[in-house]
Amino acid sequence: MLESPGLESVCMALSISDNERERWNQKYREAPGAGTSMAPDPFLVRAFSAYILPLFPQGGSALDLAGGAGRHSIWLAKQGWEVTLIDISETGVEQARQNAGPLASHIHFAVNDLTHFKTAQTQFDAGFEVVMAFIYLERRIFSEMLKAVRPGGLLLCKTYTLAQAKLAGGPKNPAHLLKPGELLRLADGLNVLHYREETAEKATAELVARKER
Repeated sequence: MLESPGLESVCMALSISDNERERWNQKYREAPGAGTSMAPDPFLVRAFSAYILPLFPQGGSALDLAGGAGRHSIWLAKQGWEVTLIDISETGVEQARQNAGPLASHIHFAVNDLTHFKTAQTQFDAGFEVVMAFIYLERRIFSEMLKAVRPGGLLLCKTYTLAQAKLAGGPKNPAHLLKPGELLRLADGLNVLHYREETAEKATAELVARKER
């Protein structure tokens, strides 16, 4: 009896997912908190002042994709926001919970493989005022990320570009690096409020875009 190709594909996908989860778990286990600043990326702080706070002065709900040890979720929770953090690593998510301390009651922690992310899985399919992804690129789920943004809400993204391949540190696999202008194309349909590509110590692209009501 021949095995179903569909079942074989599912098993392979699960194996890849498990390998990726264990890789990140190992990273967090080897250096729990070491060399990992809990200060938010300066881009989030600037975007909060320039865009998030003026649009949502009373706060709101945010989705932090691949949130790791929680530095961005925790910072937003300090500003009075309710945050959902999703990451593939249960070790990273547990560190985020511990790092949050008393703010943990304002953060929903979820362990999930984002390569299969669907907005409905968050149990907040009505959407979020802010959806953010820092140093994470999974092109296949970008349409779902856009769906997760409520009408009038914001998408914040910052990650590496192809120019990083020529610099020290950071990822080198093109699958994890943005082509010039690619982030703008991925966010097509949103109103771009801020966009910048920069090559200095790191090569990154950052974007703030709003979904119209």
